[in-house]
Amino acid sequence: MIKTIPKSDFVSFFTEPNNILHKQYLALRRFFLDGSTAEQIAQEFGYSIGTVYSMIRDFKIKILNGSDDPFFKVNKVGRKPVDQKGEIENLIIDFRKKYLSVPDIKIALDGLGFIVSESYIYHVVDRAGFARLPRRSREARNETLSSVISDTEVSAENLSPLSALVAKQLAFKEESFSTQLAGLLCVLPYIAHFGICDIIKESSYPQTKDINRLSSILSFVALKLSGVKRYSSDDIWCMDRGMGLFAGLNVLPKAAWYSSYSSSVTREDNISFLKSLQTVWHENNLLSDTVNLDFTAIPYWGDDDPFENNWSGKRQKALSSILAVIAQDPHNGILCYGDTTVRHENQNDVVLEFLDFYYADKTAKHQLKYLVFDSKFTKFENLDKLNQKSIKFVTIRRRGKHLLKKILQIPENKWQKIKIKRENGKSRTIMAYEETTIIKGYNGKIRQIYIKGNGKIKPAIIITNEFDLSLQEIIQKYSRRWLVEKEISEQIDFFHLNRNSSGIVVKVDFDLTMTILAHNIYRLFIMDHPAYYHCDAQTVFDKFISVQGSVDIKDEGIFIKLKRKRTLPIILDQMSWFDDLPIPWFSNKIMFFAADSTS
Repeated sequence: MIKTIPKSDFVSFFTEPNNILHKQYLALRRFFLDGSTAEQIAQEFGYSIGTVYSMIRDFKIKILNGSDDPFFKVNKVGRKPVDQKGEIENLIIDFRKKYLSVPDIKIALDGLGFIVSESYIYHVVDRAGFARLPRRSREARNETLSSVISDTEVSAENLSPLSALVAKQLAFKEESFSTQLAGLLCVLPYIAHFGICDIIKESSYPQTKDINRLSSILSFVALKLSGVKRYSSDDIWCMDRGMGLFAGLNVLPKAAWYSSYSSSVTREDNISFLKSLQTVWHENNLLSDTVNLDFTAIPYWGDDDPFENNWSGKRQKALSSILAVIAQDPHNGILCYGDTTVRHENQNDVVLEFLDFYYADKTAKHQLKYLVFDSKFTKFENLDKLNQKSIKFVTIRRRGKHLLKKILQIPENKWQKIKIKRENGKSRTIMAYEETTIIKGYNGKIRQIYIKGNGKIKPAIIITNEFDLSLQEIIQKYSRRWLVEKEISEQIDFFHLNRNSSGIVVKVDFDLTMTILAHNIYRLFIMDHPAYYHCDAQTVFDKFISVQGSVDIKDEGIFIKLKRKRTLPIILDQMSWFDDLPIPWFSNKIMFFAADSTS
């Protein structure tokens, strides 16, 4: 109920105005309506005569020019215009002229600091009379987006702090934005659930004043998981707020930062980090009793190189390159070891160095029993050392003229038919024959298995110190070694391992370590889906990670809406397993995934 107050108490509002504009209005009203002189008005309101004449002059000019009411403003009904200066609309039209889609325009504007909805962009494009764009590949869209953004000039005073593209820790205040790779955020719960974030925090990797250790490493991982080619322009991923959110930043750092950070990383940092990850794999029973080992050559394309020539299976020739070794568990596809410090003089001893790495954690329950590798991986003397350590090996013996001649002399009725199961469930039939023999440099007898296949594959010779497994089991175990060759090919093609001469100059050993981490995160993400378990990283990316969406950061959590896609029901079901999992580097906020209303 309103309290009753005498009218006389309100008189002072009109007779003794405190607001400057109110006082000026009453003074001008006296002059034009009541006919008071300038001297009388000056004396009544405490102005000088010159000030009164100036007020009268300015008022006349405003009225004659048709300006807005100088004293009384009328509030317009409805929403305030988003683009009062017309700059956003001009940018939208300019972007559309350069063949950017509505979602791409939204991402570009978010990065530039202009927060508008896709609906607003669509209406601007529609009013301007633009037709629908033809369907294009993701690579073509990215190439267009990159060239457009790099040519876009926007005045600095109109940009928000986000669009300055200076990477810094995200404050997680309420805001909304779009991202090309909303699916990338779907792997974050796995990084938190398996404690990989804690391993990174406790590692010896460097950190800066502006970007902490966890965000620094996740910035590298974000590029790896998204398949970004390092030699391309950095405009796309620097503008994408979703990729910055992945690392707990407003945006990812510029290319120069990556090179600078890498220069501070040592081999000791990498090997210590891999050992810590090894503990995670052991604790979660992700490692079997077998490890596949193989070499890969990482080409060097610079001048005055200090590197040796190594055979490159990718290019089928010897190249000046860095020789690297990769160790893979054939059961889950986890890569557990990598080293780029291999030289010709020590490559035969890499297998023994790997054992030192594997058994470094004395408290772990080690179950390594088998090592599988190629014929040129080590020498026979080291096979004897493995045998003395009770490690079973399965490897290929080099084919000499004498052995090839012996294969041809084996009677056909002595060969056995063996069915080898492949990763995709299919099988292949080969012929096998075994015997026991002695080789130079190895103490004791060794099991030797000859295999051939209907003229489609060259004869091969497997040697092993394992006498308990059946002939089929031995061949099946070695056939899974071919998977590590597939993984190496994957590192080269999707994780761009051998592009070390590109725009971002990163130490190769650190690059390999980040590649191993990114590969394993993908394996963790896909291992619960038998239908997609055999898929490589590119396929996982295309089916699950390459999804556009929007992000709403609120006090109660982070809400991610994913665009509609064929595999979206699988993604949402998978993310529902982590409904109560806080993300430590997101201020312990919980992520909520849902389908967007548009495709």
